[in-house]
Amino acid sequence: MDRIAAEFERARDEKRKTFIAYVCAGDPDYETSLEACKVLLESGIHILELGVPFSDPLADGWTNQCAAKRALDNGFTKADVFRLVRETRKINQEVPIVFYAYFNQIFSQGIEAYLKEAFDAGVDAILALDLPPTEAEAYLASCEQVGMKTVFIIAPTTRENRIAEIAAASSGFVYYVSREGVTGVRDSLESNLPEKVRIIKDNTDKPVVVGFGISQQSQVREVSKIADGVVVGSAIVNVIADHLDDKEAMLSGLRNCVKELSEGVLL
Repeated sequence: MDRIAAEFERARDEKRKTFIAYVCAGDPDYETSLEACKVLLESGIHILELGVPFSDPLADGWTNQCAAKRALDNGFTKADVFRLVRETRKINQEVPIVFYAYFNQIFSQGIEAYLKEAFDAGVDAILALDLPPTEAEAYLASCEQVGMKTVFIIAPTTRENRIAEIAAASSGFVYYVSREGVTGVRDSLESNLPEKVRIIKDNTDKPVVVGFGISQQSQVREVSKIADGVVVGSAIVNVIADHLDDKEAMLSGLRNCVKELSEGVLL
C-alpha cells in the first residue's frame, strides 16, 4: 500500500494541502517521544517526518541540533528509532512516516539492510539529506528492491537543468527547501518562492512540498496556495524544548501548535 500517494490523493479530494510535521525521534527521551508522536497523529497531521538523531547534523539549525543531542544524551539508539516507528504504527496505520536522515546513518548499517528494517517497521519514505541523486545509484536500487519511497531536496541554488533529474529520483514527493542555510524558524518567506515552486512543477508531476523556516499559520496558508504540502519542524520542536520539565504542558502545547498551524492547509 502506497500511503504517501493515498495521502496526496485524499488531500485533493478533501480540497486541502498536506500538513507534514517534523520532530526528532527520541526527543527528549523514548517515552516522551512516543507520546509526542501520538499527540501529533491525533491532532490531524497528514505525514509524520521523524528526524533520525545524528551526532553531526550539519544541515540542521540550533533547534533541531539540540533535539538530536537530547535524544542521544538520553541513550536513544538505532534500535529505538525502529521501535518508535513500530509503536507509532500501532497507533495509526494510515499516516505516512518519513525518515529525515543523513546518508552515513544508512550506509554504515548496510544500505539494503537498513532500508528493509525501516520499511518493515512501517517507514514509507526516506529523505537522505546529504545524498545527491547523481551519487545514489546503489541506494535507489535498494529502495526499489525493498519498496521504500524516496524523497530528494531541491534548494534555491539548484540549477534548473538539474530539477527534473532530482524530481525523477523522488518516488514519494519532492521537497523544496524554501531558503538557503539550515533549518530554523523564520519571520518571512522568500519573495521568489512562488516562481521557484512553479519551475519545479513545470519539471515534474510529483507532489511538491515546501519546508525550512515555516512557523506561522499565515506562512502555511501562503505556501499552501502554491505547493502540495507544507513542512513545519522547528516551531514544533521548540514546543518540546520549552516544556522539558512539564510533560503535560508539552503535549498540550504540541496539540495546540499543530491545530493552529495545520488549519492553514485548508483551501
